[in-house]
Parts: sequence; structure tokens; C-alpha cells
Amino acid sequence: MRLTYHLFLLVLKLKGIKKVFSKSPIDFVKLRKEDIHVPKIKGLDQYRFQVSISMVTQLAIRQNSTLVLYCHGGAFVSGPAKHHWKAVERIAKNTSATVWMVDYPKAPENKIDKILENLFDVYSKALEEFATGDIIMIGDSVGGALIVSLTQMLIKMALRIPEKLILISPVVDATLTNPAIAEIDSKDPMLSKAGVLSAKKMCSLNGDLNDPRISPIKGETKGFPPTHLFVAQNDITAPDQTLFLAKMKKDKVDVKFYYENKMPHIWPILPFLGQGKKDFDTILKIINE
Repeated sequence: MRLTYHLFLLVLKLKGIKKVFSKSPIDFVKLRKEDIHVPKIKGLDQYRFQVSISMVTQLAIRQNSTLVLYCHGGAFVSGPAKHHWKAVERIAKNTSATVWMVDYPKAPENKIDKILENLFDVYSKALEEFATGDIIMIGDSVGGALIVSLTQMLIKMALRIPEKLILISPVVDATLTNPAIAEIDSKDPMLSKAGVLSAKKMCSLNGDLNDPRISPIKGETKGFPPTHLFVAQNDITAPDQTLFLAKMKKDKVDVKFYYENKMPHIWPILPFLGQGKKDFDTILKIINE
């Protein structure tokens, strides 16, 4: 693990990811250079369709009764990137599920209300083709926050919710006011508070970072489906995820917690990390249950 982790750190340094996330305003144009909107994936049936102003890519070995709806990260301002496509490819090839990758509208051109409106429309489309007991929602980073906010919206509207949620390092509090964040910032090889906070402000409505739509920890979790929460030690968003775990437990949510020492943000879907591959195998098992 030591060798692969150092290789991963070298790649991050060469790409200047930490440097980008250490500046405010964040350079979202540079981040978008890693975006891939039309993937080249072999061995899977692919079908692309538009819902509202989101582009959805369906990946499957064959049409299946279970749907995995994947909401990618990217600080609200970028994505999906190569590691997101590799993740959905692995899911489609190693589970009995059809996968939808949702390429939703990004900030700063779009705000949180428009992004969530698009996700709601995609989910509504999914309900036309799949039973709610056959829909699993996965999100990494802000994608995890978005599916939490969408679930809160569905419950508030008394609509059908997915079978389960899988949250990989979700950014549940856009305010980043947790004092424990400062202690982790220097250890986090990817993120820094300045850039992440800048991106959240770009996505917020009138600068309101306490809006539950962008900070779902401010909203309710009562009535949530079974949830799987993946948290890493060297991640500035981890302290808020720990608080979110406590909130879900208080609300009697069936939540399972997976914590990895010395791992960075969204480690299960990152290249080179042996521990990430092991934990992604756990995600595949959760989907196949």
C-alpha cells in the first residue's frame, strides 16, 4: 500500500490538485480540463439521453431490473472525470445492475436549485422505468451531498425513495466551519478549505451556505433508507461526515459506517490505491446484496 499511495501522491502533485483547491476563487476552468462528457468504454451497452439539461449515460452488460444512479463529485463546478467513469464501468461490469451516470449542470453557471431540480427530474425518469425497491443512489464528494439533499426533498414531498444510499466522502456541510477541519487541512493531499469553500459559494443562492439544499446536514434524515457512509481520515470533509453519522443514528436510520485511516477524500474510486480497490469491492457487494 505504501508504494501505491506514494505513486498516488506524486500524481496529485504533478497535477497540482491541492494547489488548485488552496486558492479562492477556485480555478474551475482548470478543473474542467479533466472532464470527460462522452466516455470510451468497451464491453458495455451504452445509451445517452437528456433529461432537462442533464445528460445521462446508461451503461449495462444487458438491461437489468436494478438501477444504480450515480451522482459524481467535482466541487459542483466540474466533472465527471476519468475516475468517475472508471467507477461506473466497474459497477456495470461487476454487478447485476444498469448504471446511470448523471452529468448534471455545474456552477457557477448554475446554482444549487437548478442542479437539484435536474436530479429530481432524472430520478422521476428512473421511476418510470424501475421500481423504487430496485433503485440505488451512489454519490461521491458533492455528488454524495446531492443525493442526500434529493432524498430529503423526496421525503418532504412524500414521494417514493430509493432502496439504499451509498455515500463516498459526501460534503454535507458547505459552511466548513467545523474547527477540526483546520487540523486536517495540512494532511489532506487533495482538498483545502479555501478552494472548497469558494466552490460552494459559487453554487449557493445569495451566498447562503446554511441552505439545507447545499448543506444537507442542516436538513432532516428521518425516514432515510438504509445508508452506507464511507469516510477517510485525511479528508477535510471527514469531521462533518462524523457529525452526519451521529445525526442519522439519532434519527434511527439504518446506517453502516466505513472508516479508513490515512486515506484521502473519495479514496475508493481513485487510481493506484490498493485500499481503495478493496473498499470499492465492498461497494460492489452492497449493490449485489
